Amino acid sequence: MRNSLCIALAATAFGAVALSSLPAHAERAVPLPKATLDLPAARRPQVAVLAGGCFWGMEAVFERVKGVRGVTAGYAGGGAADANYAAVSTERTRHAEAIRITYDPAQVSYATLLRVYFSIAHDPTQVGGQGPDRGPSYRSAIFAQSPEQARVARAYIAQLSQAHAFARPITTRIEQGRFFPAEADHQNFYDRNPGHPYIMRWDKPKVAGFRAGFPDLARTG
Repeated sequence: MRNSLCIALAATAFGAVALSSLPAHAERAVPLPKATLDLPAARRPQVAVLAGGCFWGMEAVFERVKGVRGVTAGYAGGGAADANYAAVSTERTRHAEAIRITYDPAQVSYATLLRVYFSIAHDPTQVGGQGPDRGPSYRSAIFAQSPEQARVARAYIAQLSQAHAFARPITTRIEQGRFFPAEADHQNFYDRNPGHPYIMRWDKPKVAGFRAGFPDLARTG
């Protein structure tokens, strides 16, 4: 079983840990330039699939972006037969925990979503996982839904690398693969479990960091 705090649900022993005993944690949006390349405007809703550690926090951040119509937690990069939490937790299925974002391109662009993704939704320089969650299922990966998305993603990674936006190299990979929705227990987990120790420790600071770093993009309320 993978070494992961994300796997701890509210009923586990970890859920009994006093919140006061958890270490202090803060998230700040990394100031990043706007992308020089973006997708052309489209009339219909579009889809982006992004992976960057535990999908609970990723989902929570992007649900609060103006123009995002819906976010689904799931698994990308592996097959259908083992696209489930128990199998993915073995770290042998090739899946990544990911989110599928449906967005209105008239309100928010694909490159803007990538800017949020690289700045605060996760750390694109980490290797072997994210934070406390270790293993390939927690890798940083963009599952481009079209050649155009792949081109924009590669261009933005190159732009950030050339600008030395991060102290360490960006490890994010551009990948292909189907997306499979996760179990119902993992959908909208942040909002349904606001007092969960993992949410308190890792994800609430991340959402706060998004709101502080991107006030013009954050939904009100």
